[in-house]
Amino acid sequence: MFDEEMFKFNIENIQNDLAIEGMEITKSDIEMFKMFANEEIAMPELIQMIKEKPIM
Repeated sequence: MFDEEMFKFNIENIQNDLAIEGMEITKSDIEMFKMFANEEIAMPELIQMIKEKPIM
């Protein structure tokens, strides 16, 4: 398990940093990483999900 508050804090910082670069993290992206953090999926599955995600 992971610390939900720390995760949320880190995601908000990352979202702000990427927004400066014109990039965006969606709720879908966050859900994928939560699944990885909760060990519901392994790194290969996470990578495959990211590769299959449409580019906006």
